[in-house]
Amino acid sequence: MKKILLPLVAFAFATPAAAQSIIVVTGPQASEADTLPVAFAELKAGENQAAVEKLTGDTGLDARDPSRLINLGTAYARLGRTIDAAAAYDAAIASPIRYDLELASGRYMDSRWAARTARTHLDAGRPLLALAR
Repeated sequence: MKKILLPLVAFAFATPAAAQSIIVVTGPQASEADTLPVAFAELKAGENQAAVEKLTGDTGLDARDPSRLINLGTAYARLGRTIDAAAAYDAAIASPIRYDLELASGRYMDSRWAARTARTHLDAGRPLLALAR
């Protein structure tokens, strides 16, 4: 486990995407027509308050869905609500729901890793994005 973990951590922090916001683009989908209602368009357009409203409303997703929580954390972080952002990222880390997310960079990452990375960047004063569509 340690042999795998260290290279993954090093890779995550060595890539240009790590210096940018984390954006979740997609989660598990049955088909291309199925998209997750996790405020991708709002976050991409910089409409952070609209994203918060959408993500805290009835999206049809489980309240513990990692894409929803990571994107909510991102919206909060962009609004300067770091305590709320940290709570959303922590909830995504602890969520019993886990899957690979597509990030805005096109890479896929385990939802817990994405949430942990977002939390680490938030703590360092570099808020991350997690946009899922």
